Amino acid sequence: MPEPAKIRNVAVVGHRGTGKTSLVEALLFQSGAVNRLGSVQAGTTVSDSDEDEHARQLSIAMSLSHVPWQERKLNLLDIPGDPSFQGELRTAARVVDGMLVTVSAVMGVEVGTSRAWKLAEELGLARVVFVNMLDRERADFFRTLEALRSQLSTQCVAVHIPIGSEHELTGIVDVLHMCAYTSPEGGKEGDPVPIPDDMTDVVAEYREKLLDTVVETDESLMERYLDGQELDAHEVAAALKTAVTNGEVFPVACGVASKNLGTHALLDLLVEGVPSPAKKGSPIDVDGASTAVFVFKTVADPFAGRINLFRVLAGTVTGETTLVNLRTKGKERMGSLLELQGKEHKPALDYVEGDLGAVAKLKDAQTGDLLADKDVAIEAPDFGFPEPVMSFAITPKVKGDEEKVATAIRRLAEEDQTLRLRRDPQTGEEILSGMSQMHVEVALERAKRRFGVDVELHPPRVPYRETIRKEARAQGRYKKQTGGRGQFGDCHIVIAPAEGEYEFVDKIVGGVIPQSFRPAVDKGIQEAMHQGELAGAPVQGVKVELVDGSYHTVDSSEMAFKIAGSLAWKDAYMKADPVLLEPIMELEVTVPDDAVGAVNGDLNSRRGRLQGMEPLGGMTTIKAEVPMSELLTYAQSLTSMTGGRGDYAMHFLRYEEVPAHVAQKIIDERKREMEEARA
Repeated sequence: MPEPAKIRNVAVVGHRGTGKTSLVEALLFQSGAVNRLGSVQAGTTVSDSDEDEHARQLSIAMSLSHVPWQERKLNLLDIPGDPSFQGELRTAARVVDGMLVTVSAVMGVEVGTSRAWKLAEELGLARVVFVNMLDRERADFFRTLEALRSQLSTQCVAVHIPIGSEHELTGIVDVLHMCAYTSPEGGKEGDPVPIPDDMTDVVAEYREKLLDTVVETDESLMERYLDGQELDAHEVAAALKTAVTNGEVFPVACGVASKNLGTHALLDLLVEGVPSPAKKGSPIDVDGASTAVFVFKTVADPFAGRINLFRVLAGTVTGETTLVNLRTKGKERMGSLLELQGKEHKPALDYVEGDLGAVAKLKDAQTGDLLADKDVAIEAPDFGFPEPVMSFAITPKVKGDEEKVATAIRRLAEEDQTLRLRRDPQTGEEILSGMSQMHVEVALERAKRRFGVDVELHPPRVPYRETIRKEARAQGRYKKQTGGRGQFGDCHIVIAPAEGEYEFVDKIVGGVIPQSFRPAVDKGIQEAMHQGELAGAPVQGVKVELVDGSYHTVDSSEMAFKIAGSLAWKDAYMKADPVLLEPIMELEVTVPDDAVGAVNGDLNSRRGRLQGMEPLGGMTTIKAEVPMSELLTYAQSLTSMTGGRGDYAMHFLRYEEVPAHVAQKIIDERKREMEEARA
């Protein structure tokens, strides 16, 4: 196995449709790791091996592959670009030392690009940019370079530039090493060739820009450069690597991944530019452990069982290594080490510090776990997974499969922790939440294929609440005589609006109601509050005072006073001006500048209240407060308004009164549903 200094851990990231998977495939082919150049369209790439990925022609899950180059080992993590699967980006960022950011030469900087860049910035990761699809109509490398500089960083500097453009593209020039690579026409990219004569001036211009940027980070080079001395490409490359490691410079390469153009120079750049684990150090402090690994991904393989992907934080791991799971305190033997190349698995002997590997058949290890050779205090990193933004009620198609469905989805949630399954205590529905409708649909397709469970999706019921707006008094009297001992309970209550959920105050003076029966009144009221009289929603924000009553020495009982309490509540409630409440969500939407007007207009039509806007390099973040009921189909609308370039997140803020005209429709609908259920 390679020593840590010869390892490069790189996440291939970017907006969806920028050719990440095709680029990984081309790098594998160019390096000789595979013997043919696969295609996304044909479903023959190493990274996209899942049936869903073939059907949708997009990456759904992170994929690990290994590229040998110049006696180095590049561990490449191909990360989905669709925002539905952005949890994979957060996961990968915790175990790599650099990001390879792919950008379309047609579309330029998109929201997925900005998201990945911001995360890399937060974590201090090195970044290399690859401007892809140079052969497409309207592709423009130099326009894209300026967009990178204006929207991401002025320290984005071209190290490669194209020869020609669009359908007349014939190759690329490496301005650092002063050589060119021509289109390989489907085969491996050949050795470098001389720069075309007609490119001399433009190459000189961009080489000067590169040198200007790099020497600013190295004083000794700066002095020699200003003195007019010629700088050797190797020493500039060394200074560039240091600058990239330190986040001071972001080299921009280019090519056409689907045609394997630009991959030779890009592999050189990754080896030269991305720091090794030996240089970067462990992403997690493992002081006190001589051997430690971090589990960053769990895969529920239908044949091999659970497979855990890990990074070695310290020491060397072999099949004989036994480690302690710092979460469960149980021991795990790393017996079945694997090397993954996409879906292909083969046994591995060992993994050294800094390497990325996989292991099958661990007992309890799951995503986020730390395993060490001793029980030490190591803090696991927070992935910072985004909260789900879209929820559906789920029911099994086969009655009685509820537990089977729940087990299957829990297995999938081990793989993807942005999936959440919960039971809504108010509506009684099983709610599956994810990052989009597609995200949830993909999860259920996998559940059907892997675990044989079939599930139907329904829009979730909005968890409305009810409350009161004024004080009211009522009596609840329950009397029943059926021969023998009867039932008698009598209470007087006053209800009023309150800040909290519910408060019960005993104001009985003397013994008009014995102490032993008063809690029953409270219990009867609380049970009645579970289903309000307006729309059958739970009631909140009420203070109840028990002020008077009477009892019978023989016929009174806890049950009689419980019923009396509920009767008093129902009478008082309808006198207290009850209203319907709806959940209000805090919404944050990021959209291209040209879509701001349409998005704001749409939010207004959804009864949203704008709270502010923040422009950022061609994109604008809009903050608004919007009723949950208006956001159940928001994902599809945002995609339509922004051409898929918009992104959003939301979380619960508070409950607010529903406008009267809207409330009446909801109340009428709920009453109709309850009548149908009783029928």
